[in-house]
Amino acid sequence: MKILWIKAGGLVPADTGGKIRSYNILRELARHHSVTFFSFYGAHDNDVHDTLENVFDRVVCVPLALPRAKSYSEMREYAMRAFSLTPYNIAKYCRPQVRNALRALLREESYDVILCDFLFSAGVIPWDWPCAKVVFMHNVETMIWKRHYEVARHPLWKLVSWREWQTMKRAERRYLQKADHVLAVSEADKMEFLDFLDPAKLSIVPTAVDSEYFRPSPELETTASIVFTGSMDWLPNEDGIFYFVKEILPLVRERVPDVSVSIVGRNPTRRLLALADRESGIEITGWVEDVRPFVAKAAVSIVPLRIAGGTRIKIYEAMAMAKPVVSTSVGAEGLPVTHGQNILLADNPADFAEAVVSLLLDAAWRKQLGCAARTFVSETYSWPIVTEALTSALSTAVSRSS
Repeated sequence: MKILWIKAGGLVPADTGGKIRSYNILRELARHHSVTFFSFYGAHDNDVHDTLENVFDRVVCVPLALPRAKSYSEMREYAMRAFSLTPYNIAKYCRPQVRNALRALLREESYDVILCDFLFSAGVIPWDWPCAKVVFMHNVETMIWKRHYEVARHPLWKLVSWREWQTMKRAERRYLQKADHVLAVSEADKMEFLDFLDPAKLSIVPTAVDSEYFRPSPELETTASIVFTGSMDWLPNEDGIFYFVKEILPLVRERVPDVSVSIVGRNPTRRLLALADRESGIEITGWVEDVRPFVAKAAVSIVPLRIAGGTRIKIYEAMAMAKPVVSTSVGAEGLPVTHGQNILLADNPADFAEAVVSLLLDAAWRKQLGCAARTFVSETYSWPIVTEALTSALSTAVSRSS
C-alpha cells in the first residue's frame, strides 16, 4: 500500500504516549509499505524531523508559529476563537498554510489511503479526495474534556473545559462519520464511538510495548521509591500528580515516612515545580533521554489519573520492566489488565495509598506482581503484532473505497 500519514504536533522526539505509539507503528509499517509522513507542529529549536527521512519514503513538515502553551499569547489567541464552533485544539494546528501544503502534496502523489493520526489533524484532511480516509483515535477526545470539566474547580477553567467538550463532541462525530474507517485503541473507546458509527467501520489497534527495550533491572531498585512517567505538559498528567501529592502521598507517609517520588517527563509547569519546592522528597526531572533508569530505580510505578482517554503506554512500559503498577481505573482504562493479578487498581485516596504501601513494605509481593505484569505484556502486546491489526484495517478501508 501507498500510505499518507498525517499528524499534528510532530512525531520526534517520541516523548509522549501518542508519539510513541505512532512512531513504533509507523516504523513497522515502513518495513513493508510505502509511507509518506506529513506533519505540522509548533516551530522549535533542534528540530530533528529530518532524521525521519531515513525511515520513510518521504517526509513533509510544516513548522508553525504557535504561541507557547499556557502563555498570555495563547490565552489571547484562545479568546479570539472563543465563539468558533471548532475546538481550539484543532483550530490552532489546522491553518491555511498546512492545507495548502497538503493539497500540493496530493497533486504530486497518489495514495491508497490517507491516515489522520489523532483527531487534531482532521481539520486539514480533504475529505472529498478520491482515496480511503482513516482516522486513528488514540483517545476519545470528547471524554477527556468532559472529565476536565467534571474535576475543574476554577470557574474560568471550568468554562474553557465545557466549551472544548461541547465543540469537540461535534467535531468528533462529524469527522469520524466522514471517515471510511476509524481505529480505536481499546474496546472501551470503541463502545463510545458505537453511539454514532456502524460497527463495521471500527477496528481496534491495541497498545503495545517493546519488551526487549523495556527489560527488568532489579539490581537498580531503591526501596521506598515511587515513579510517575509522562508528559507533564499534558493536563491529565499534571492533574493526576496534584491529586496524588495532596490527597494520597500524606497517607503513604504515615506508614512510610521516607518515601520518595520521582516525576519524570517533559515540560513540567511552573505550578508543578512550585509544588515540588514546597514538598520534600519529590524530584521533578523534566525531559530525560531515557526513562528506563528512573523506572528501574523505583519500587512502585503509579498512574493516579482522574482524567484520561485512550490507553496509557506508561503502564505497559513499567510492566515490561517488571514493576508493580498502582493505577486508578481511569488511568488503566481500556487496557485488558486484571486487578490483583498484574496491576492494582484504586479509585479513592485511602485505597490508593494502601495499595502503594502494601507494595513498598513487601518485597515478595512487589516481585510477584511485577513478574506477572512482565509476562502479561511480553507474550501478547508487541508492536509487530499491533501493526498487523492496523494494516488489516487499512486494507479493508482501501478495498471498500475503491
